[in-house]
Amino acid sequence: MLSKQTSMAPKYRSSTWKQIQRDWRLYVLMILPIAFVIIFKYAAYPGLRMAFMNYKPAKGYAGSEWVGLETFAKIFRDKDFYRALKNSLVFNFLDLIIGFPLPIILAIMLNELRFNRFKKVSQTILYLPHFLSWVIISSVALNLFKPETGLINILLKNAGLIEQGIPFLTEKYHWAVSYLLIGVWQNMGWGTIIYLAAITGIDTQLYEAATIDGAGRIRKIWHVTMPGIRPTMVTLLIMNLGRVMGSNFERLVAFDFVMVKDVQYQLAVYIYEKGLSGGNFSRATAVGLFQSLVGLMLVLGADFVAKKLGEDGLI
Repeated sequence: MLSKQTSMAPKYRSSTWKQIQRDWRLYVLMILPIAFVIIFKYAAYPGLRMAFMNYKPAKGYAGSEWVGLETFAKIFRDKDFYRALKNSLVFNFLDLIIGFPLPIILAIMLNELRFNRFKKVSQTILYLPHFLSWVIISSVALNLFKPETGLINILLKNAGLIEQGIPFLTEKYHWAVSYLLIGVWQNMGWGTIIYLAAITGIDTQLYEAATIDGAGRIRKIWHVTMPGIRPTMVTLLIMNLGRVMGSNFERLVAFDFVMVKDVQYQLAVYIYEKGLSGGNFSRATAVGLFQSLVGLMLVLGADFVAKKLGEDGLI
């Protein structure tokens, strides 16, 4: 038995070396993204001790005072932190509830299209916003939604539907709806691509068998397509739950208006205003660590529930 394993080892090394020789260009291409992840993700981990210190850049880690959990105690006594936390949770959960089903619906609709050219054009139009910066998106939104001179309000006035312009971006409740819908619009195309890829992996014989059994288009979607993409749905749901504590600073600043400060104030803004802009790097790191730990617990909890319900889960 031992001699058989010993003889298999050179063959395994030989086949591995042949694969490397064949695909060496792909391995070279992987060097840069792997280095990027290592440098900007894992190499930053030693800096997390900053959350437990009264960190001063001039003194460095060696000269800064170790304060333990004092920074966290200050954060949890700060009313602005709870305001930012509440806004982040509310908007992220609403973003998840509204934005999670839409890519699934769009992917199924695109998959059912039979005119391939229209299908390709639709896909391009849908995922193009994902590559636009929030500065560009906010500029377009401002021109569309201005109360008096915005295109949407002008069209609504000309149609006789409204008499005064709707303050889409200058009143907190209208801003909240606009902020959520614009975010969903920006991200839904990218999610659609992922679900379309999962749909293409479904065995076509299942659709043929369903057709023979007399299933129509709706029943094939419900009994073949939906079960086929369920593992992808579970995986993306778990990953999205891990981002519930996060917030996009670029997105928030792009839609920053004085009249909506109360609802616009989220954790990303709190970290910048109470931490980075004032040189309080310990507080900024502590809040970031808190977000990461809560996100990790949500991911582990969702993964545990998914496995109990019979799914593969994420981990």
